[in-house]
Formats: sequence, structure tokens, C-alpha cells
Amino acid sequence: MSGPVVSSSASSGISWPALARLIRLPNQTGTYLLLLPTMWGLVLAARGIPPPHLVAIFIAGSFLMRSAGVIMNDLADQSFDRQVTRTKTRPLASGELSRRHAAILLAALLAVAASLLFFLRPIVIWLAPIAVFLAALYPYSKRWIHIPQAMLGIAFGWGTVMAWAAVRGQLDAPVWCLFGATAAWAVAYDTIYAIQDQEDDRRIGVKSAALYFGSSVHQAVGLAFGIMLAFLTAAGWLAQLRWPYYAALVGVAVFFLFQIGRLRRPIPPPYAFDMFRKHVWVGIAILAGLFAGMLV
Repeated sequence: MSGPVVSSSASSGISWPALARLIRLPNQTGTYLLLLPTMWGLVLAARGIPPPHLVAIFIAGSFLMRSAGVIMNDLADQSFDRQVTRTKTRPLASGELSRRHAAILLAALLAVAASLLFFLRPIVIWLAPIAVFLAALYPYSKRWIHIPQAMLGIAFGWGTVMAWAAVRGQLDAPVWCLFGATAAWAVAYDTIYAIQDQEDDRRIGVKSAALYFGSSVHQAVGLAFGIMLAFLTAAGWLAQLRWPYYAALVGVAVFFLFQIGRLRRPIPPPYAFDMFRKHVWVGIAILAGLFAGMLV
């Protein structure tokens, strides 16, 4: 009689479902929020539809780097994650996955991401190590600064800089406006995201903008939204975009006002996560506005 069937993942000690959850495969909101500003950069730099191969490279790169980033985050925060209700079941925190397997997957993701650079301009190759450094630094910023979301914003904004350089081969004034807008946007939506963990973060000593601003969190998020819109307006002015772009920004501003108003009152963690996820539509609206502002 034949013995029990042993899956290849079990025999090798690798849990493939755990690896998928490690990189947040079921939830790609973070990938979209990293990808969309790079699309802004590609579209504005190309003054329309960017080269298809660049679109494909930055879609793949956004997925790979976001996946690598969350592994770096979980490796750095393993001991913290075990003490947070929302994160204690993550594969590393729960012990379902070893640090060795996580490190191997991280190395593989970074190697594949690095291979994409061979299809891009030399300036992008020089900019790429900064992106990796920022992604690795972000998890530790929660230990040092009260607004670690600013470090996340800089990391996400750097993708926009790389996208612009991939099209133009140089860095022009509008891209720094897009960079600033992306950084401010990330501060805003990640502060909303951090509301989910306020009580646990306070107990274990992890810093976040949601904790730092407390009852004034709506004002802080509103300021970040305002800075984002100011940078986007400046980018449109420098690029001589037409009225549909600014109409899109007005629509985004109205959405922001609704979120600021909601933040005036305490919100439950699931609602904070839902507010965070809706920012994907903000990125899409701005992308549509960029196209329309160049075509009309």
C-alpha cells in the first residue's frame, strides 16, 4: 500500500501560501499606490502615451519593489508584529515562515527587479540604489521619528523620479513637483492607515503620525492633502496642462474634504482601512486628468 502523499512545499519546508501572504499577494493596494505616481511621471514626461515597454517595466518593477519592501518591513518588525492584533498572524510574526525563506525570496525579488534596469537608461541605473536604500530604511524609521510616513512618502516618490528619467534621460522641474506630491500623498494616506494600530503602537512604543497628531490628525492629513494638491498644481502649470487636469484636481480636493471631515470623529480600524484603499481611485483620477489635460 502506498504511503501518504507529501507535497513538494511541505517536503522542502516552504509554505507557498505563507510566501504569498508575506508579499501581500491577496491585497495589492500598496502596489497600486506605488505604481500610479510612476504612471503620472511616465505620462507627463512623454506628453501623452509613454512607450509600452516602459509601462510594462514599471508595472513589473512596482510589484517587485512593493513585494520586496513588505518583506523588509516584516523582517525588521517581526518582534513588533507579534504584539499587534492586526499583524500577529503574519507569516514571520506567527513563525509559519522562517527568516531564511523570507530572505531568499527578498533576494530573488531584488535580483529580478535589478534585471529590469538593463532595459532602461543609464541614469535610471544610478537612481535605483537610492530606491532600495529608502525601502530598507523605512521600517526602522518607526523607531526614530514621529512621522515615519514621511520616509515612506520619499521612497514612493522616488519611483516617480525614476519613471521620468526613464523617458527623458534627465530630471526636469515638473518631476520634483510630482515627487513632492507623491510624498505628501503617502504621508496622508499612510497616516489614515496607521489609525488601525494606534492602541497597539502606543503600548509597544512604535511611532506613527496617527499617534503623534492624536485628536488633530484630521488637520495633519488635511495639510498633507493641501501640499499634495499645491505640488500637482505647480506640475500642471510648469507642463502647461489644460483645464481638464485642474478639473480632476478639484474633484480630488472634494474627496479629500470628505475624508478630512470623517477624521474629525473617531473611526474604527476597518473604516480606516477602507478610507486608505479608496486612495487608489485618487491616483487613477489624477492619471486621467493628466491625459485629458494634454489632449484637450
